[in-house]
Amino acid sequence: VQLQASGGGLVQAGGSLTLSCAASGRTFGRLTVGWFRQAPGKEREFVAADKWNDRTYYANSMKGRFTVSRDDAKNTVYLQMNSLRPEDTAVYYCAADPSIIVSSLRIPSQYDYWGQGTQVTVSS
Repeated sequence: VQLQASGGGLVQAGGSLTLSCAASGRTFGRLTVGWFRQAPGKEREFVAADKWNDRTYYANSMKGRFTVSRDDAKNTVYLQMNSLRPEDTAVYYCAADPSIIVSSLRIPSQYDYWGQGTQVTVSS
C-alpha cells in the first residue's frame, strides 16, 4: 500500500489545519493508521492513531486539540488539528499497519507502511 500525506502549510498560532492520508494499492480496510511528527533535531513522535474498529488514540499533548478520523469511501484518514501552537511545527507523517497492537501504536518501527511527510509550520 502506498500512502500520500497532504494538507500541511503555514498557519498562525491558534489556527487549524486538516491533514489527509490517502491510500492506494489497497483500501484502508482493517489497517491501523497512525500519525507521527518530527521536528528538526528531534525523534519522530506519536501524534494519534485510528484503528480499523473506530478506536482512536492520542498523545497526551494532542488530546482535545487533534482529531483523527477516516472516510472509507474516500480511502482517506484525516487529522484535524485545532488550536495549533508553534511547538506543533514539524513534518507530519502517516503510517499504516495491518496487525499492530495497541501497546505498540506509539512506536514508529512497528508500522509497515509510511507516506512521505507534509510540513506544518505554526507561526507565533
